[in-house]
Amino acid sequence: MAILNFTPSSMFPVTIDSARGTRVRGSIIKMQKSLNTTDPPASPGFSLCTCGRKHFLGEATTPFLPISPSYAAPSTAPNSTEVLNQLRPPKPDWYFELYGYFRSAGMERYEKEIAVYKRKLFANLVGKAETVLEIGIGAGPNIKYYNNIPNVCVLGVDPNPKMESHARKSAIEAGVKSENFKFIHAVAESMPLEDASVDAVVGSLVMCSVSDIPQTLKEIKRILKPGGLYLFVEHVAAEDGTFLRMVQNVLDPLQQVVADGCHLTRSTEDYLLEAGFKGGVDINKVSLSAFYHLSPHLYGVAYN
Repeated sequence: MAILNFTPSSMFPVTIDSARGTRVRGSIIKMQKSLNTTDPPASPGFSLCTCGRKHFLGEATTPFLPISPSYAAPSTAPNSTEVLNQLRPPKPDWYFELYGYFRSAGMERYEKEIAVYKRKLFANLVGKAETVLEIGIGAGPNIKYYNNIPNVCVLGVDPNPKMESHARKSAIEAGVKSENFKFIHAVAESMPLEDASVDAVVGSLVMCSVSDIPQTLKEIKRILKPGGLYLFVEHVAAEDGTFLRMVQNVLDPLQQVVADGCHLTRSTEDYLLEAGFKGGVDINKVSLSAFYHLSPHLYGVAYN
């Protein structure tokens, strides 16, 4: 997603929703909800990851590997390439290249401000994950946070094929071995990976632009191993009736056009709490001072 330069002189305050039983610690709100659900059993079969560990993986561009679509019954389900073309119709190469360049070079101010929260969040992966899949990997700004994980194997999913070169460059700079990084051209709503195939899923500024949030969360739960982690960093809609929400409502149509489908007014926290993660969801809510129209932000962990 892209950043529109809209910066006020003051930080937007966090509003507390007492109806959800939130607890306040400084400017951070923590929410947790545990839901009991029953997921279908994982499908059998595996292939060997290039980093030397077994994991379930199938990619649209390598048809000899098993693919497990989730959009419909197995006999009628489209493969991930069909879903990609349906949800993200092909665009000219110049568009993909231009947007790829922006995500690579135009997000430095944002990444600098959000870094303190990301460092705290990604510490959850150490000792708990070896195979990490990142949806909407973009130019790979999060890969540097994986370098504390020995022999980590990183799978990056993105609908923009031009992001591969940027993400691969970030992986090399972060010290990830080239054979331990794999780029997958797909959308988060239908990922060509087998059930229970990864230790952790990471999503940063993704839910603002996916076509179907519930389906994306369903896919995340499907590919996560039991006890796996979903780490997220997302911007969400401000509280109704606030000046910031009015600004977001005005800018939202333009944002969708210039930022590859990014929405400013989504209530992603509601979807996270209703997704049915067995171990519950921890959500922290913060405001960013430099990117007013992208406040507030959520970051946290969902436990599969």
